[in-house]
Amino acid sequence: MKIRPFSILIIFLFVCTGLSAQQDSLSVITPEQEKEEIKEKDYEPYNALAPAKAAFYSAVLPGLGQAYNGSYWKIPIAYGGLGTGVYFYLKNDEQYDRYRDAYKNRIAGRPDEFEGRITTAGLIRAQEIYQKNKEISILVTVGVYILNIIDANVDAHLRQFNVDEDLSVRPNMDFDALTGKTNYGLSLNFNF
Repeated sequence: MKIRPFSILIIFLFVCTGLSAQQDSLSVITPEQEKEEIKEKDYEPYNALAPAKAAFYSAVLPGLGQAYNGSYWKIPIAYGGLGTGVYFYLKNDEQYDRYRDAYKNRIAGRPDEFEGRITTAGLIRAQEIYQKNKEISILVTVGVYILNIIDANVDAHLRQFNVDEDLSVRPNMDFDALTGKTNYGLSLNFNF
């Protein structure tokens, strides 16, 4: 029978990790030591209201939910998005009013600033375009406001998600005292 180097490496790694696991399984941990170990990890208790608080704060004042979560770098992004939407709304409103006044003056028979350059149909089309752009700007602003609230809520949820090193997959070697045999396998260890 020929033993391949790869299988020797696998067996060696399995035995080495199994020996360390077997040594750990023989140690006795008292409840006091277990409580001290939990205190060392410094877990924060789960706060079920934290996401709702963060969303409420962001709804009252955009960016306040991000400050509540400690994500201060997101505040300028929220205000930048809201400011951009408001800016384009005001610019499109200004242009809409300009073309609307020119159209009213032309209908009334008074001179307007676009006389000879733009037809009456062109003034109507320009009003329609700027009206449409104003509505899109409002939708963008409302969308950024809603995303601000959703971001604060999701960020608060994810801050409470456990991502410590207690989640692990290790090869395990367990000695069965009843039969005197060693059991091999993989163990998935996770703590809540």
